[in-house]
Amino acid sequence: MLRRFLHSDGFRAPQFAAAALLLVYLLQCVWLVRVQTRHAAAPDSDQDLRTYQGLEQWKGGPIAGTPQSLGSEAATGLPSAGRAGHLRVRDGYDQDRSPLYYLVAAAPLLLRPGSWLPEALEPFLTATPYLFFGVMLGASLWYVARRLYGNAGGYIALALYCFSPAMIVNVAGAQSLGEMGAVWGAFGTVFTAIAVAHTLYAPREVVLWNWRRILLLGLSLALTTGNQFSLVVLALVILPLMFWVAPVRPRAVLAIWTTAIAVALVQLFAAYFFEPALFWGGMVHARWADFAPGAFGMFVSYGNALQPIFVSSPPLMLALPVALVAYLGWKRARYFGNTAPLLIVGLALILALGAPNFPGQGFHLTVLVFLFIFVSGVFADLLETQQRLLVAAGLGGLLSASAIWNLWQLGRLWLK
Repeated sequence: MLRRFLHSDGFRAPQFAAAALLLVYLLQCVWLVRVQTRHAAAPDSDQDLRTYQGLEQWKGGPIAGTPQSLGSEAATGLPSAGRAGHLRVRDGYDQDRSPLYYLVAAAPLLLRPGSWLPEALEPFLTATPYLFFGVMLGASLWYVARRLYGNAGGYIALALYCFSPAMIVNVAGAQSLGEMGAVWGAFGTVFTAIAVAHTLYAPREVVLWNWRRILLLGLSLALTTGNQFSLVVLALVILPLMFWVAPVRPRAVLAIWTTAIAVALVQLFAAYFFEPALFWGGMVHARWADFAPGAFGMFVSYGNALQPIFVSSPPLMLALPVALVAYLGWKRARYFGNTAPLLIVGLALILALGAPNFPGQGFHLTVLVFLFIFVSGVFADLLETQQRLLVAAGLGGLLSASAIWNLWQLGRLWLK
C-alpha cells in the first residue's frame, strides 16, 4: 500500500491532499505531546509502566506481562498492576495483553545511548510507535475508503479521522493505554481478509501466490491480538466475511485463513521470546472473551458504550444519524462496501456492552474507525445524487467546524 501511495506516477493531487491532512494530524499529536511535557505529566503513568517492562525484556530481563515482571511493586519501582487499575493480573499474567504490547512501547529507547537524547525530547521518542500507528492507520483508512468509494469517500473518512479527539489523545496521551496498534491491526485484519478473498476469483495457486497478503493478514492478527487478547474475535469474524466475498472457492478461503492464523501464532510466540512455558501460561490466562450478559439489561451500559463514540468524534452526532437513515431507506446504499463495516461496528458495540469492566478502549476505537468508513461510504453515495450541492455544503460545513473546534481545543490546552 505504501509503495503505491508514494509511487511517482500515482502520487498526484489526491495523494498530496491526503498527505497534507495526515501532516496536520501528526502536528496535532506532536503538539499534544509537547503540551503534556510542558505540564509535566506524572512519572508513574501507564506509558512509563509498559515502557519499563518492555525495556527490561529487550535487555534480556523478565518477559513482560508474566509473573517474573508483574510480581511486585518493589521489582519495578512503579505502581503495582492492582493499584494502577489498568492491568488485570491473574497468577502473575497480564490477562488482556501479550508481551508485544510492552515491547512496542519500549522499542524506540533501544535506538539511542542513555546520554544521547536530551530529557526534554524523551517523551517524543516514547510516543514514536503510537505516532507511527496513528499515521499508518490514517493512511490505511484513506486508501481503503478511496478504493471503495472514490476520492470523496477517502477525503471524508480521513477528515473525520484527522480531527477526532480520540485518535489524537490515544496516540499522544501520556495516560492513554497505547491501543492504536490494536486498532490498526483490527482494521488491517478485516480489509486484508476481504482483499485476499477478492483475489480468489483468479485461477491461481492459493497460498504461494498470496503469500504476501497472507503474511500481512497474519501480522495484522498478531498486532491486534497481541495488544488486546479479546479482539481475537476478529479472527473468527473474517472467516464468514471471506466466504461471503469468495463463495466460489471455500477450500481456498479456509487454507488462507488457517495459514494466516498459524503466522499470527508464530509472531505471538516470538513476542514471548520463544519461551514455551511462558507462552502457554499467557495463552491459558488470557481473557479471550470478556462477557457479562447482565450488562445488556442495564441502561447505564448503553450510555457508557455510546457516549465515548460521540465524544471521540463530535461530527458523528449529526453525520451518523443521516448515514443510517440513508442506508436503511435507500437501496443503492445497501451494498457490501457499506454493509461490511456496519456489521463490524455492530459486533464491536456488542463486545463493548458486554465488557463494561474492561479498562481499555480497544472496542470503542475500533467502532469509531469503522464508523468513519461507513459514514464516508454513504455520504460518497449521497454526493452522486441530485442533491449533491446541499450534501456537499452541509458536509463541508460540518467537517470544517469540527477541524476548527479541535484546533481551538488544542490551543486552549497550552494556555492552561
